[in-house]
Amino acid sequence: MFLLAGPVAFAQTDSLRFSIRGSVRDAANGKALPYVSVTLPGTNFATVTNQDGTFVIKSDVVPRFVAFSLLGYKVLTVPADREREMRVSLTRGEYTLEAAQVVSGDPLTLLREAIYKIQDNCPSEPELFECFYRETAQKRNRFIYVSEAVTKMYKTSFRTLWGRDRTAVEKSRLLTSPRRSDTLAVKVVGGPTQSVELDLVKNRVLILNEEDLENYRLEMGDPVMLDDRRQFVIRLIPAKTLDYALHNGTIYIDQETMAFSRIELSLDMSDPDKATRVMLVKKPSDIRFRPKEMSLLLNYKREGDKSRLSYVRTVFRFNCDARRRLLNTEFTAIAEMVVTNRFDRADVAPIERSESFRTNDALADKTQVYADPDFWKDYNIIEPTESLEHAIGRLKKE
Repeated sequence: MFLLAGPVAFAQTDSLRFSIRGSVRDAANGKALPYVSVTLPGTNFATVTNQDGTFVIKSDVVPRFVAFSLLGYKVLTVPADREREMRVSLTRGEYTLEAAQVVSGDPLTLLREAIYKIQDNCPSEPELFECFYRETAQKRNRFIYVSEAVTKMYKTSFRTLWGRDRTAVEKSRLLTSPRRSDTLAVKVVGGPTQSVELDLVKNRVLILNEEDLENYRLEMGDPVMLDDRRQFVIRLIPAKTLDYALHNGTIYIDQETMAFSRIELSLDMSDPDKATRVMLVKKPSDIRFRPKEMSLLLNYKREGDKSRLSYVRTVFRFNCDARRRLLNTEFTAIAEMVVTNRFDRADVAPIERSESFRTNDALADKTQVYADPDFWKDYNIIEPTESLEHAIGRLKKE
C-alpha cells in the first residue's frame, strides 16, 4: 500500500430541485474543455466540468443564466435551459495592450504587493462552504478506485493565518476495482483537508513568504486574460540547491486589484530522492517507488470585492515495481475539490475538532463512516467522466 502525502451541524440542501446539465467545448476545434468553472450568477452555486467537458449544476431557485470561465477563454454567460442538455462553446480570448500601456515591473515587488493586499482582497469574516471532493487512482489507464465526498469547509478571517480552519465530511462513497490483480492500493493522505492545507493565499507558510521566495528566481511572463480580467504572470524557478525539493510555478495576479487569481506548482523532479521524500508517506519494503509528477492547481474566484478559493486539484504520478520483478507499472492519483456553495452569514458556525477530517486519514479508509445511499441527491457534484463510468460500471450495478 502506498500512502501519498495529501496536497491534503450541516445545513441539508434538500431544496436543490432545479438542475442543469450540459457540455463545454472549444469553439475552434470542438474539443471537450475540462475544469471549466460553471456558476449561476446571482447565487453561490458552482461546479466545474469533468475530463469530458460535461457538467451538472443544481440550485434551490429557477436558474436564469449560467456563466462559464476558463483561463485563456472569454467568459460566457448564456440563458439557462432546463429542458435539454446545454451545449456550450467557448472562444479563446485575445489579449491586446492599449497603445500607451506598458506592462513591466519587478516581479518580486508585484508579488510582495499582492501578498500585502491579501487582507483587503480576501474575506475579513469567517465563512462556511459546501464542497465536493473526488479522489481517483489509476493503474496505467484503468481506474482502480474512486472515492467521493460531500464536505464542508470553515475558514476564519484572512486577517489571521490559521485560526480554526477545518474541513468535515458529510457523506461519501467508495468504488474499488473488482480485479484480483489490483493488489497494490494507493491512498492520498489528508484527502478533503487540501481545501485548507493547500490554500496558499491563506496558508502563507508555504511559498508565499519572504524566506521561501528567496529560494526562487522570479520572471515576468506574458500577460493573459482570466475571467475577462488582465493578469500579471509571474514564474517561479528554483534558484538554490537545498536538502529538499523546490517547485516550478506560475502565479496569476489581477492587474487591477492585485488579488491572486490562480497558482500552479509542479514539484522539481530533478532529484528523485528529494521528490520521494515529499510525495511518499509509506510503502511496502519490497516495492521501488519512482516519482514522476506532483502538481498543484489553485483557482480563486472574485465575488464582489472579495476573492475566494474555488477549485483545487493535485496530481501524483509515479512508477513502481517489485524488486524481484522486471515489470514497471505507472500509477496516477488525482484529487480535486470544488467549492459548490457558500452559506449565508447567519448559518456560519465553526467545525468542531471532533467533526473535522484529520490530515493523517485517508478518505478511502473512512467511507463506511460517512456512507449514504442517497449520495448523489440534492448536491452539486463533478460529473463522472465517461471513461470513469465505464471502468466502474459493474460496481455500480452491484
